[in-house]
Amino acid sequence: MAGIARGILGAARVLRARPAVRSARFSTTGGARTTSATLKALGLDSYNLGTYDGAWGGNGDVVESVNPATGEVLGAVQQASAADLDQVLQHAAKAAVVWREVPAPKRGEVVRQMRNALFEKIGPLGQLVALEMGKILPEGIGEVQEYIDIADYAVGLSRMLNGKVIPSERPGHAMMEVWNPLGVVGVISAFNFPVAVYGWNSAISMVCGNAVVWKGAPSTSLTSVAVTKILAGVLEANGLPGAICALAAGGADIGRAMARDPRVSLVSFTGSTPVGRSVALTVQERFGKCLLELGGNNAIIVHRDADIDLAVRSVLFAAVGTAGQRCTTTRRLFLHDEIHDAFIERLVNAYGQIKVGNPLEAGVLCGPLHTRAAVAAFEQGVADVTAQGGRILLGGRVLSELPGNFVEPTITSIAHDAPVVHREIFAPILHTIRFSTLDQAIAWNNEVGQGLSSSLFTTSPEHMFRWIGPAGSDCGIVNVNIPTNGAEIGGAFGGEKETGGGRESGSTAWQQYMRRQTCTINYSGSLPLAQGIKFE
Repeated sequence: MAGIARGILGAARVLRARPAVRSARFSTTGGARTTSATLKALGLDSYNLGTYDGAWGGNGDVVESVNPATGEVLGAVQQASAADLDQVLQHAAKAAVVWREVPAPKRGEVVRQMRNALFEKIGPLGQLVALEMGKILPEGIGEVQEYIDIADYAVGLSRMLNGKVIPSERPGHAMMEVWNPLGVVGVISAFNFPVAVYGWNSAISMVCGNAVVWKGAPSTSLTSVAVTKILAGVLEANGLPGAICALAAGGADIGRAMARDPRVSLVSFTGSTPVGRSVALTVQERFGKCLLELGGNNAIIVHRDADIDLAVRSVLFAAVGTAGQRCTTTRRLFLHDEIHDAFIERLVNAYGQIKVGNPLEAGVLCGPLHTRAAVAAFEQGVADVTAQGGRILLGGRVLSELPGNFVEPTITSIAHDAPVVHREIFAPILHTIRFSTLDQAIAWNNEVGQGLSSSLFTTSPEHMFRWIGPAGSDCGIVNVNIPTNGAEIGGAFGGEKETGGGRESGSTAWQQYMRRQTCTINYSGSLPLAQGIKFE
């Protein structure tokens, strides 16, 4: 991971030498004044400590955060060392013993105060996400709002962590299902959602009675520190151990250590499928619990009876939003033969209206890729399309005239089974594919290794119910007439197959952060055995 950090910093030095380019479509603005005001509003400085367990520290490498739109160094964070992580886990384990004894509704009250504290900082925190990650400002603020929303949800949940009363077959016996905290939950989050993913996990996990240890992506460490400072202030005001919301900023070494450590009862990992596979194997070796949110290769199917206006707008947001750097980004677009040509024409026209540039500037819809490595992956993906018999219908170019990691949103035409179509490229590349029947499109939707999100555009109830039924999409998120991204917090979020099988946010996702116990109480004074067994 240190190598990745060095690559980011090297790119930043080169990028500063490039001239700014402004035009109707491409623009870039910003500067040190914006950065300084944002950091100051969040209690950050040019140098920050990245380890927190009730006190701030850190003895690992110092990693600079770089604005992917400009190459500007935003600030630096001293990461955790192995010894720091060990101390953090010690303190988190002790804090978990205190926290689990606080009644769940009282835990919800603390999370409610955290919600309010986040709301007070939504502006600068959303701006920091835009500066450090590269998503446009409305998406940055929206991401903080998602944490606020899940905190609201968690507050209500704190009064509804219900078990069950189960009928006992033995007279004078009561049987019930009880849920108790796990202890310490480790959250390893990715760069593309440096606030929301932690929020999904921490808010729910906290009301369930767990302490949380967070390792965010090294390239968004400033955001990790800023969020932790907000939460720490609430814990301090309530006289609670800071280690309930601990932070160990760091790279792959810290993530591996968290996966190996038996003090971490559950490891929630968001990231790539290859790394997730390694995390899962490591955690399973010690019989720990794992929650995996991995890759997505999501598809939208547009049937001939679809509302085309609705579908074009949805595809535009799903494929270009966050510059294609969402796990739920639409990467494959299946178009029925009868509407294919007209749809492509309208989609190309819509793409032509996209403003690419600095994510803080009004009107910009597509910001930069997060790193130079992502730009290289984009270039390789475009080259693979033509090498594998496809065509570039629009885009395909790195915007080297801009001083950041900018690329053109790209539309291709290619076969459904081309190897590049089956590979998740974290960039705004949309592969378009013709289909003739719904069964054919469903089969092609399901043929990739990932199984996160999918959507069908149709006005036919018959098609809708086939799509969501056992012969339909094999994804964890199955939509009709909405994009593949933008999931609501009330439903469980996650996917099948190489997406990992984990579920976060709503529904019964809270149960992953607790241990289920089946309890039987004998109040009869006698000892009848189950299944009528006589043992006398």
